[in-house]
Amino acid sequence: MLLSHLRRRLALLLAILALGSVATACGADSATVNGSEDADTKATSSEGAALEHIHGLGVGDDGRLLIATHHGFFGAEKGETAPKQISEHTQDIMGFAAVSEDRLIGSGHPSAQQNLPPHLGLIESRDGGKTWKNVSLPGEADFHSLEASGDKIYGYNGLSGELLVSSDGGRNWRRETPPAGIFDLAVDPENDSRVVASTEQGVLMSTNSGKSWRPLRRDMTGLVAWSADDDQLYLVDGQGNVHESSDAGRHWKKRGNVGGQPVAFIASDGDLYAAHADGTVVRSNDGGDGWAVRTTAS
Repeated sequence: MLLSHLRRRLALLLAILALGSVATACGADSATVNGSEDADTKATSSEGAALEHIHGLGVGDDGRLLIATHHGFFGAEKGETAPKQISEHTQDIMGFAAVSEDRLIGSGHPSAQQNLPPHLGLIESRDGGKTWKNVSLPGEADFHSLEASGDKIYGYNGLSGELLVSSDGGRNWRRETPPAGIFDLAVDPENDSRVVASTEQGVLMSTNSGKSWRPLRRDMTGLVAWSADDDQLYLVDGQGNVHESSDAGRHWKKRGNVGGQPVAFIASDGDLYAAHADGTVVRSNDGGDGWAVRTTAS
């Protein structure tokens, strides 16, 4: 059931973003492992398969790349290109955001070994992603997109089609109905009441924490990130083209191309990061003009 749910989600996203076949980004649940393979080969195969289902990215203060996937939580230390599994369980972490040095938040579905509701609600980790505990809404919310600025959290609930907004770190929520299904969210780093949503109807903005919306661009959609370092708003479209706005989405200019089908996109410490559908993560340190491999799935 969870795989079919993921396929429906990605089918819609990939169709809107023109990313091509669902099968490209959403193949088998895991790699087939031959019983005669040794432990190292099994681990490599499993991690490679997991990284082909990246849902979210983050960066720790130590430069570690954080990777939320359909099969658990991974990390790659600064200078390393091979991610390693961090989480104790291989739960499906769909929505994900790095709130601070010591707090990560996520949502999704439990692993088969966990006796938990099929929808995790909001979960958090205080130990770099090794262990996770529930904060709120178990069984009620499946956040496909999460974005946070301090204690202010925005989450798009794929179960209800609602945008949920919390001002106390996710313990209590206000529910809003956006004009269209949301693919991705970005919060103004200088004003946490101003949020941009990439949707089925293009790029929208709210200046009152999701209570009302106005269109920015009807002819664009994709994955969005708002850089706190230079106050630039970025969007990567379905063809991997990076667009930049210096005026909160009113005008855009095209930068470079991420070089693959984008499935996750963030801005952190002046750099941009994009995950490809094949599990590769690339980084740009020049505003999206040039990109280099940060990690690979194999």
